[in-house]
Amino acid sequence: MKRRVLLTFFSLFLINSAIGQISYSIPEEMPKGSLVGNIAHDLGLNTKRFVSGKAKIHTRNSLEYVELNRERGLLLVKEKIDREALCTEVTVCSLDFQIILENPIEFYTVTVQITDINDNAPTFEKSEKHFKISESASPGVKFVLERAVDHDVGINGVQKYDLKPSHNFALKLHNNPRDNKNVEMVLQKPLDRETEAEINLILTAVDGGDPQMSGTMLIIITVLDANDNAPRFTQQEYKAALHENSPIGTVVASVAASDADQGSYGKITYSITSTQANVRKIFQINEQNGEVSLIGNIDFEKNKLFEIIIRASDDGGLTDSCKLIVEVEDINDNKPEISIMSKSNVISEDAGVNTVVTVINIEDIDSGENGKVKCFITENMPFVLKMSTNNFTV
Repeated sequence: MKRRVLLTFFSLFLINSAIGQISYSIPEEMPKGSLVGNIAHDLGLNTKRFVSGKAKIHTRNSLEYVELNRERGLLLVKEKIDREALCTEVTVCSLDFQIILENPIEFYTVTVQITDINDNAPTFEKSEKHFKISESASPGVKFVLERAVDHDVGINGVQKYDLKPSHNFALKLHNNPRDNKNVEMVLQKPLDRETEAEINLILTAVDGGDPQMSGTMLIIITVLDANDNAPRFTQQEYKAALHENSPIGTVVASVAASDADQGSYGKITYSITSTQANVRKIFQINEQNGEVSLIGNIDFEKNKLFEIIIRASDDGGLTDSCKLIVEVEDINDNKPEISIMSKSNVISEDAGVNTVVTVINIEDIDSGENGKVKCFITENMPFVLKMSTNNFTV
């Protein structure tokens, strides 16, 4: 008899169990206690059902941002949400959880989308940028500038750049497929070292929020004598693949540029310029030979692709840039996680076939075949597993 009572925890699928889904949208930074939504009303349930069914929230996250008021059937903000801290660079940011009720068991999937507000100004990693440019540099020569970083997304992110004064230089912007703007400074008029040995420019990045916010960087140009040729990369775009959890020191790729000048003007120095915020914490480049290696940990579940902008500079201040795209390959480094979301502590011996005893959530955050999960119970038992939706097993 004890064995039979213990095994009832594994029986699954009640015909009248309810499965539903509902979505809300709220802005970030709402105060604690703010209303997310009237979940009872929106699900068509009486608040008394929330009390009698011991309604509760189930979430995989250790930190819950939303709480349930059973008596009023309301979802409320439990902790102020900083969208940038929660979702970093992800465009669509949402909280996903389940509302579970008992007697009978019902569960509903809830998605709360967190929308962005303009609470971050564009910033440059460095307050100053120095260039050494030969007075013999021809109009049309380009110089790669650092992009500004704005942790806001969409219209609240960086929308435009401005360079002043603009007597000798103009800005050129390139939109890439990842919605980032590569910024270049292009020489418009020849420099004259005898007239002006140093030029100071202000680069301003402006977002599209209301009100607009901006950030600035000082560009200091030292005018040098003759440097006739700029470095040139052998490719404008390099590609590499890397397994997640690769050891520190792994060589990812090598880039190469050449310069037709002799002496110091032909000496090339490689560097990684500002791209994704965490790139330089994960990758480094040998400034002499262009070898890119790993200095940090990579996790496929966090970053599936890195886009690295690499600059080649000669001692005369001329530059060229290329792009290195690193695709992260998934390995099976996460085991399935099983969560018992709701269970019946007591079951009658005359309970009907297909009575739900336990609702289980099973999830593996790996991708593709590595993320597929098969569930089994002990054979020759009077219980079965039946898959529901959204990784639920009943």
